[in-house]
Amino acid sequence: EVQLVESGGGLVQPGGSLRLSCAASGFTFSAGFMSWVRQAPGKGLEWVSDISAGGGVTSYADSVKGRFTISRDNAKNTLYLQMNSLKPEDTAVYFCVLGIQRTPSRSRGSWGQGTQVAVSS
Repeated sequence: EVQLVESGGGLVQPGGSLRLSCAASGFTFSAGFMSWVRQAPGKGLEWVSDISAGGGVTSYADSVKGRFTISRDNAKNTLYLQMNSLKPEDTAVYFCVLGIQRTPSRSRGSWGQGTQVAVSS
């Protein structure tokens, strides 16, 4: 059974940083295309970033490009999202997802339970 467990969320001031982690189990992590998706309060799902199985290819939504960095450690079965220069509009629940989610859908892929990020002064 695929399990994805996110951690690292919290409350941070505008301009601050957080690093999210996603611990993966139940599948061959090193062969899995991974994504981060977020959902702001009262809004729909938004694709944030994704990374190829080997980690060599990454992509970002325009809203986070230059501020967020996705990475993975296949030896530790862990996915990361380094978030810098955070803005209030980054406030959301962040989900780790196995699979491609450029147009996010909960009916596709395997999803973690999410971790809450709140950006506020």
